[in-house]
Amino acid sequence: MLVDSHCHLDHLDLGHRDGGLNAVLAAARARGVTQFLTVAVDIPSSRALIELTAAHDNVYSSVGAHPLQKVAQAVPLVEELVALADNPKVVAIGESGLDNFYSSDTIDWQRESFINHLKASQQAKKPIIVHTRDAREETIALLREHSLSEAGVLHCFTESWEMAQSALELGFYISFSGIVTFANAKELRDVASKVPLDRILVETDSPWLAPVPHRGKQNEPQYVREVAQCIADLRGISLDALAEATTDNFHRLFNIPR
Repeated sequence: MLVDSHCHLDHLDLGHRDGGLNAVLAAARARGVTQFLTVAVDIPSSRALIELTAAHDNVYSSVGAHPLQKVAQAVPLVEELVALADNPKVVAIGESGLDNFYSSDTIDWQRESFINHLKASQQAKKPIIVHTRDAREETIALLREHSLSEAGVLHCFTESWEMAQSALELGFYISFSGIVTFANAKELRDVASKVPLDRILVETDSPWLAPVPHRGKQNEPQYVREVAQCIADLRGISLDALAEATTDNFHRLFNIPR
């Protein structure tokens, strides 16, 4: 049994998919992927995803604003995030964080937004989903400063082993996407082989970043199996063992009963 711990079901192109989202979820379940966390990128999608999760079993959501979503948007308020999180199918705050790779010119907005998300995580008592790219030191510094009792996850991890260690020391989990299967991801595979088994999550970040051998296609939750298989092979364990560990980790981090 696998979990896609980070996907964007509302961004899938379903125009040519008979059966729409139901067919996407059915295809995933046929490959052993039984639970899904669909992640918000702004306040409107936070509200929409709450409605989506109400219509589907074993689909959960987060509330928050992605660091690259500044375009004419106000910084999300702590109170707004906490109020949206007051729903049993909302299991996390985010994704939020810092991205100097794509959008260093908005870093002040990102920082203020990230701090509000960290405060909302504390108040709502729900873990935070962190997007981080080319902002290693400041990301870790802000996580340390806010001493999160609920911890969280660095999702779609592409940074160094040193950053992973710092996050692990703070109680965070590390999630790997299809990038770990890419030919040029040798250093990332080294990180994936070192993270303790009880702190790993697997994800698709679909509809983006389809793993090998599906590159060039729209990514879907069913392809988290390829991510899991890659990491299992790196660690010299069975896919079943990796699936069991990552599913246990998902339930523990997001406080979802088995």
